[in-house]
Amino acid sequence: MISVRRRAAFCLPILLLFSIALGCHSQIAPTPAQAGPTLNAEAVAGQLRSIAAAGTLADLTFPNFPDYSQEVQALYQSVNYAPVWIRDGQAIPQALAVITALQSSRQRGLNPEDYDASRWPQRLAALKNSPLEANTVARFDAALTVSTMRYISDLHMGRVNPKQFKVGFDVEQKKYDLPQFLAQKIIVASNVPQVLNGVEPPYYGYQRTELALQTYLSLADKDHSPPLPEVQKTLAPGDAYPGAEALAQRLQLVGDLPQGPVTDAKPGIYEGALVDGVKHYQARHGLGADGKLGKDTLVQLNTPFSVRVQQLDDALERWRWLPADFSPLPVAVNIPEFVLRVFSPDHRIAMRMNVVVGKAVRNETPVFAQDMKYIIFRPYWNVPLSITRAEIIPSLQKDSGYLAKKGFEVTDQSGNIVTSGTVSVDELAQLRSGKLLVRQRPGPSNSLGLIKFIFPNEHNVYLHSTPAQSLFSQSRRDFSHGCIRLEQPADLAAWLLRDQPKWTLDAVKAAMQSGPDNQQVNLTQPVPVVIIYLTALVEENGEVYFFNDIYGHDQRLNAVLAKGPPYP
Repeated sequence: MISVRRRAAFCLPILLLFSIALGCHSQIAPTPAQAGPTLNAEAVAGQLRSIAAAGTLADLTFPNFPDYSQEVQALYQSVNYAPVWIRDGQAIPQALAVITALQSSRQRGLNPEDYDASRWPQRLAALKNSPLEANTVARFDAALTVSTMRYISDLHMGRVNPKQFKVGFDVEQKKYDLPQFLAQKIIVASNVPQVLNGVEPPYYGYQRTELALQTYLSLADKDHSPPLPEVQKTLAPGDAYPGAEALAQRLQLVGDLPQGPVTDAKPGIYEGALVDGVKHYQARHGLGADGKLGKDTLVQLNTPFSVRVQQLDDALERWRWLPADFSPLPVAVNIPEFVLRVFSPDHRIAMRMNVVVGKAVRNETPVFAQDMKYIIFRPYWNVPLSITRAEIIPSLQKDSGYLAKKGFEVTDQSGNIVTSGTVSVDELAQLRSGKLLVRQRPGPSNSLGLIKFIFPNEHNVYLHSTPAQSLFSQSRRDFSHGCIRLEQPADLAAWLLRDQPKWTLDAVKAAMQSGPDNQQVNLTQPVPVVIIYLTALVEENGEVYFFNDIYGHDQRLNAVLAKGPPYP
């Protein structure tokens, strides 16, 4: 048996050895550090799922979003209802870039409050103060998702569906797959502004209009000058005008008169450079550029810049309605401007001419787009039943020789001539019922002129020449029954047929003057024709043109926009 002393002596070296072997591990292990508070992912997912399914979020200026509910659900389902705009409790750079775009959307002709522009600073502050609060994170994320979807849709297709105004553009075909667009284009973008720029219409005219809007927004904000003095009678160059100095300032402000003193004009006299400035201004506002200072010119000069801003807003909205595949626009007619333009493949204007459009009120030219497919030289004019009833029949009742004088024929439904002379009572009744038809023989006096351009459409509208050339010199040219009369039809035909060598300009003119009647020539490729309605338009040189709202289309659009976005 080992004694206590010997046992102690034996154990001490072993304990020392054991202690050396353990080293620092022989110390008592510290209590593990407790993990800090973390975001409750399940709580965030639950809230996002609830918001998306309900299609409403009280935090939004316009809380209800049923039109986007499915898209919002699809986006969050793809990420298991995790936040897409927030990482580690902070808004990702793409979120901040989108918020900046929403806040500056006025520069693009939109209303920032439609996308909660004024609410984002407060939301960002709340997120910074409570980055791990599930309710704050979920509501921030959902609000930005809905606002971004609304913004992209409005920027790409417009704020109002054009079908509401019976405009023949189908914006539904332009719709993005918004969940996919956000997930693949925006949330992961290295350059969000560039992606958003690509959402807008590809047309140079749109881009120039957007730049002009920024200029006129600045003018509307800064200029508070009083209206120019009215005149009792139209002033001619050399007449006294007490508002001459103010007129010079106004013309300089909008770029129609160079900056600096007007050295060639006497104080209070309307003359010299002032007259040239007024002529330039008149040309930009759909007025006869005669240099005379009359009532109509002063009405335009005294129009507030806020009205010009609204016209530019309306123009941007209408640009967004256009089909995305018309880039460039080969043939475009702007109704309130009374002008047709032909565009080359590089987006430059290849041709421009005056046109006559439908009369306001009853014979408005419709807004739509279709492909031109063929041209007819020396056409018959098949008189629409509405014109037969309203004009032809009353004329026949007054003058039995009316048909012969105007070169008209009465035909049956198959085109067989019934009479080109007097019309019996029975034939008159059949004309009224539509059983018999009226057409005008080809020739120089034909109402369609010597050529027409066909782009089949439900409105039975087309481009054509006209014997009434004097109308093209007038500043306002809404005189037709709805079709569009061309000032230089032969030039347009030669351009459209330029890939068919036989159809030179001389050949086109010969076919118009002496070729076969009703000769159809097909285009080798369909050519899009777009009939638009812009009361503000920016030319290639950056000059801004404004026109009267002859059909009241702007007025109706503004009334709808004034009610706010079409969210329930």
